[in-house]
Amino acid sequence: MNAVAGWRRNLISAYLLGDGVIAYPTEGVWGLGCLPASAQAVARILALKRRSWEQGLLLVAADISQFEDYLVGLDNDKRGELENNWPGPVTYLLPDNGVAPRWVIGNNTTVGLRVSDHPVVRALCESTGPLVSTSANVTGHPAAVTSLQVRQYFGAGVDHLVPGQLGNSIGPSVIKHLVTGEKIR
Repeated sequence: MNAVAGWRRNLISAYLLGDGVIAYPTEGVWGLGCLPASAQAVARILALKRRSWEQGLLLVAADISQFEDYLVGLDNDKRGELENNWPGPVTYLLPDNGVAPRWVIGNNTTVGLRVSDHPVVRALCESTGPLVSTSANVTGHPAAVTSLQVRQYFGAGVDHLVPGQLGNSIGPSVIKHLVTGEKIR
């Protein structure tokens, strides 16, 4: 059985295509998401989180093939590292090759990418392609670990709350710089 039923995937896709913002369970915390091409939806997420656009946001996908355009120019060793660690709760910062919208990368020269192993996230991305994904919290507050916390933080500011359970990770994903190997979080 799919992690997100077909009728619900269609409903969620309609929200996303209408510049909507959704909340959904991920590997370790609840996330907020939207389509990366929607500047309006990204602006809504940033306003909900009270976060500056300059910080940038990451993208999540169901499979590495959904990121092919973002991976152009990577050498085989770096691509191999991604393939060895995905799917999983590791976000990599890759050199921006001009594919990601400015409102996603902010003032950065990198783009954050993760291939999730969470069944709900994978089902969403299989239906829509990559999504902007950021922890469901107001900047400076802990990330939501329940759907109730999501509602307390954002109320009606989220168009749809996707049902499901968190994965087995504790907290947000690890963030690593692919080129330097530096662990950011």
